[in-house]
Amino acid sequence: MSAPTLTRYQSHGVTLLGDVSAPQGVALAFTERTGGVSAGCHASLNLGSACGDDASCVAENRRRALAALGAEDCGDALVNPHQVHGDRVVVVRSCGADAVRAAQEDAAGGADAIVCTAAGVPVLLCFADCVPVVLVAAGGFAVAHSGWRGTIGRIGAKAARVLSEETGTPPSQMIAYVGPHIGREDYEVSPGLAERFSAEFGPGVIWGERNLDLGAAVSAALEDAGVPPGSIACCDVSTASATERFFSYRAEHGSCGRHGALAVMTGE
Repeated sequence: MSAPTLTRYQSHGVTLLGDVSAPQGVALAFTERTGGVSAGCHASLNLGSACGDDASCVAENRRRALAALGAEDCGDALVNPHQVHGDRVVVVRSCGADAVRAAQEDAAGGADAIVCTAAGVPVLLCFADCVPVVLVAAGGFAVAHSGWRGTIGRIGAKAARVLSEETGTPPSQMIAYVGPHIGREDYEVSPGLAERFSAEFGPGVIWGERNLDLGAAVSAALEDAGVPPGSIACCDVSTASATERFFSYRAEHGSCGRHGALAVMTGE
């Protein structure tokens, strides 16, 4: 298995970071903030529906993002959970209308990872500093939201285990993508939290006295779950230092939109 890579490219006016090889028939990408219709602090491709943006703008932005991924016709099946900084995983096993509706309702009740084994069902999770994780296996994929609570709770590793159970693919044969998130240079945490992360993942996740490397912690959890280090692609751009490209809750003082992690299994 060749090492996965993230490539920056444009599609339908939207800038994406993705794996253009569509591994295992999964189209996946992390969106940037340009190419949408939102204004002000949400400018312009805000995909989040709970940050104060106009609902019609969010709907159009999501349509554009899906079109950029080649999934515009799948919009009605979009699964977008209410993210609660926990470790709950919702599974989508069928593209049937009733099954999709049930999954959408289940996800709306609160979840931070979606595992999908159904073709034609796109999954979107939204971010503004937290770590997006996409996992790909033969027969399915997972998208996870890993803030500091989710990271110390190993939500990415839990998603990998559930994806393995659903597809029969061991984590050793999965590919993982760690998307844009706040970098260690911009993420100073309390001494107590730094100590907790150092105890959980080793001192290598703390930079200097108490700057936290969330991406390193997420990767460590994935490796502990069995995903090979060479099968993990990481974006090394800090959202807080690149607000021209990404939204950052910390750098923009809570007034911002959300970029997304999108994936869909094409069935091809």
